[in-house]
Amino acid sequence: MPRIVHETAALALVLCLGVSVPEQAAAADEDPTASLEEVAAASGSEISRPEETVSVHGQSTYVWQYKPAFSAAYSGPKSLVPSAEHGYSWSATISVGLRLWQGASVFLDPELIQGVAFSDSQGLGGLANAELAKAAIAHPTIYRARLFLRQEIALGNETESVDSNFHQLAGLQSKRRIVVTAGNLSVLDVFNSLEYAHDPRSEYLNTAFASHASFDFPADARGYTWGAAVEYIDGDWAVRVGRFLQPLEPNGLQLDTRVLEHYGDMLELEHGYTLLDNAGKARLLVWRNHAHMGAFNDALALADRTGGAPDVGQVRREHAKVGAGVSLEQKIGKSLGVYARGDWADDKTESYAFTEVGRSASAGAILKGGAWGRAMDSVGVAVAINGLSTAHQQYLARGGLGGFLGDGALRYGPEQICEVFYSLAVERHLFVSPDFQYIRHPGYNRDRGPARFYGVRVHAQF
Repeated sequence: MPRIVHETAALALVLCLGVSVPEQAAAADEDPTASLEEVAAASGSEISRPEETVSVHGQSTYVWQYKPAFSAAYSGPKSLVPSAEHGYSWSATISVGLRLWQGASVFLDPELIQGVAFSDSQGLGGLANAELAKAAIAHPTIYRARLFLRQEIALGNETESVDSNFHQLAGLQSKRRIVVTAGNLSVLDVFNSLEYAHDPRSEYLNTAFASHASFDFPADARGYTWGAAVEYIDGDWAVRVGRFLQPLEPNGLQLDTRVLEHYGDMLELEHGYTLLDNAGKARLLVWRNHAHMGAFNDALALADRTGGAPDVGQVRREHAKVGAGVSLEQKIGKSLGVYARGDWADDKTESYAFTEVGRSASAGAILKGGAWGRAMDSVGVAVAINGLSTAHQQYLARGGLGGFLGDGALRYGPEQICEVFYSLAVERHLFVSPDFQYIRHPGYNRDRGPARFYGVRVHAQF
């Protein structure tokens, strides 16, 4: 890697750490991870928080990974390379929020990305670094990640306090409200946003844990899109609906603006509950994508007539792709959080905007380090099993190429992933996280692997 990459990444981390952020509670010295609500409850006092008009937050994340050589009976044009490889990513984001009028705020996120992915992001269903899931760029590239408006409409007088954070201004919000979000953002900013398995910059790195793995959510090659979502939130209950733009080409950077013809729709139901005095949430997500896609059975039928390997690119037409997923997250005491996801897509057509997974199940846990005197540290472990439909398996077995897969042949086996990380708090705004991933049957192929990935992540935020 060029020396300038290391120097620039180091400079970004220093800049993040150099920004002064006022402390919000003296009790945080006892537990630096405590929220204002927890601090107030412990002291028996009321929270007095001024309404925030402008907010500025930032992050910088550097990930380095190494994959030793592994055994492979054969390789194809879209295989995970069996020889040893190094990969890295660096991202930096500034998020600016501005309150416009009562209940309305706008957020702008300029972002930088740079990196080199393993095997050009090919050969896996669950990619080893979600920061570089699709857009691995060897030179620093700056772009607008988000520019969206959020309008909250209060439906009652009962309020709750919220802290300043990314895409959230400090102040009071109604417990029963309608929230409209519209503009340029990530679908995962609104849907399936689990506390313990969502952000590869601070939690698990593999894409299998970032969301429902078969959720082919609308996005450009960097993971962002344009669209709108409406949420109805009433205490522990929430309902969300949204429509977003699809890319013009599968996994492409340019978006298709024909929102009435090509789109991704989703509906999510959420319920918060208490189990033995511990908070939890259950979610049901259903989605439907409509785009110009190739179906595996159509490609197989054409190959039967003409010979050669099947190619979904030759049979693209209007198709709908549907799927559903359920998820649970549960706190256990003050230090442990666990989650589980299960999801399914019809997997009749090519992957259009996310990874190449037809169905998936995953579970994991994150434990805070208070028990060993490191309250800001955390350790996480998670496992996932990814699978494909029969038509998708046959397509790959006959030499077809997908968005991320293509070994030239296939002896199918579900892809099995285990990831472990330890997040070490160097100081309040800087975390260093060793990470290990073990992937059995990479690319759903019993004739290849297992593959191992060793890495370290450096994350700073303010």
